[in-house]
Parts: sequence; structure tokens; C-alpha cells
Amino acid sequence: MKMLLVTIQPNKLHAVREALQAVGVYRLTVLDAQGYGRQKGHSAVYSGVEYQIHLLRKVSLEIMVNDDFVDRAIDTICKAARTGTIGSIGDGKIFVVPALESITINDNVRGPSAV
Repeated sequence: MKMLLVTIQPNKLHAVREALQAVGVYRLTVLDAQGYGRQKGHSAVYSGVEYQIHLLRKVSLEIMVNDDFVDRAIDTICKAARTGTIGSIGDGKIFVVPALESITINDNVRGPSAV
């Protein structure tokens, strides 16, 4: 089992969720996030005053998948979250983390069947 920690643009959430459902990934947790990478924020103007926005709004997804779904999920996320055909800075990141155990709280099912 693996946990995919995914950060994407907020406007890509719907497309990513639908694409994941199409390949059989139905369970995920969505979190609002703020951060920056190579984008390093941007400047904006409010009431005629320019100011810097250092943290950009992002969406973070936590997705548990069994090992046979890892590559399929990653490919699907990359295609759905990419801006245009070649992508651009700020499209997001995916981190793959090993998961030692998965437990369903209501019936105490453990392991891959709990995912």
C-alpha cells in the first residue's frame, strides 16, 4: 500500500477527481492548502496599492492505493492536473509514501482490503 500526497491547482480538483474515479480510485481526502515552490508567489493590486502574495492557494489530496494502483493513479493525476499539453510551473507535485497499515474503524478490517 502507498499513500499519494498530491498538491494541485484548485481549478483542477474536479478534473482530477473525475479522472481518478474513471480508473477505479474512489476514496480520497481533499484539504485546502497554501504554499509556493518555484512560483514564489506573485504581486497583486488592491485599492491602488500593490502588495506581494507569498503563499498561493493549492489543494492537497491524500490518496491511499494498493500497490497495483500506484502507477495508474499517478499517470491519471499527471494527465488531469497538467495545464495544457506540456504543463507549466505550479501544476503540482506527487509524493509517494509507503503505508504500513490500513484499518477501517467501523469493522476493524486491516490491510489492503481496508483501502
